[in-house]
Amino acid sequence: MHDTPLAKYLPNVSKLIFGCMGLGGGWNKDPLTNTHTQQAHVCIDTAIAGGINLFDHADIYTFGKAEQVFGQVLKQRPKLREQIYIQSKCGIRFADEQGPKRYDLSKQWIEQSVEGSLKRLNTDYLDVLMLHRPDPLIQVEEVAQVFSRLKESGKVRHFAVSNMSQQQIQFLQTALDMPIVANQIEASLKQSAWVDEGVYVGNRDGKDINFTPGFIEYCTEQEIQIQSWGSLCQGLYSGKQLQNASPADINTAILVAKLAALYSTSAEAIVLAWLLRHPALIQPVIGTTNAKRLAASCSAVNIELTREHWYALYVSAKGHELP
Repeated sequence: MHDTPLAKYLPNVSKLIFGCMGLGGGWNKDPLTNTHTQQAHVCIDTAIAGGINLFDHADIYTFGKAEQVFGQVLKQRPKLREQIYIQSKCGIRFADEQGPKRYDLSKQWIEQSVEGSLKRLNTDYLDVLMLHRPDPLIQVEEVAQVFSRLKESGKVRHFAVSNMSQQQIQFLQTALDMPIVANQIEASLKQSAWVDEGVYVGNRDGKDINFTPGFIEYCTEQEIQIQSWGSLCQGLYSGKQLQNASPADINTAILVAKLAALYSTSAEAIVLAWLLRHPALIQPVIGTTNAKRLAASCSAVNIELTREHWYALYVSAKGHELP
């Protein structure tokens, strides 16, 4: 496999990412415990043992506790920071006394969010800062100003986005004197509109596909790393109970199991290998905190699905043949 585009900025970065959204004991206000810290140690060690060195955060994950518990690990093991890359996101604000749930990419909120993340993570810098969601009120000149300050201060080394279209990235890039290095989108065997958009060009059956035309091609051409969240489909094809699943989902889970046996690997690895087989060199984010499933996922980088197996999975998950 080729190096991912992000390796241009983060040398030897792994082809898989550990998503830290599940750390910290859940989406509640309960305090962190030693059990949560131990879980974080196990997940981090399992990821590193599997070759993963990029860890994905956001300021909102488990209301800040995901970053906080990760920071406790770094405090206990300070040399670990030199061995890994950390990216975090900002821009989502939950409902509070000031307003409803909203997006905020103002320079004040970006700066405040980064300071909070650095404090919780017990680190002096982020390798990558991502803007979490598009903000309709974004002023790109403001973003450029705060990005420059963060870079000059050494607090953020590279900048990226999440859930943005080609046009939104282009618009933001007009104000920046630094590259957008990555875009994280929902992409998986189950959520395959990013593939469908290209397959159904000019076909009326594709009229309801809600995906940006040319997005994959644009990111590939510009060497913007595409990262995928939801990569494991919440375990749909790799062990989740399927009592209420559709026939397509059941058949796909059976196919995944057959291919796992054929390739002498895990079901999780097959699901991820489907993403890795795409020539855009997608970086899947693995969000499980189950150490066994995380370890099983890491072997995906050693598998290259045949063209026929890739299409078999794609068609099976869709539940009908291609046009």
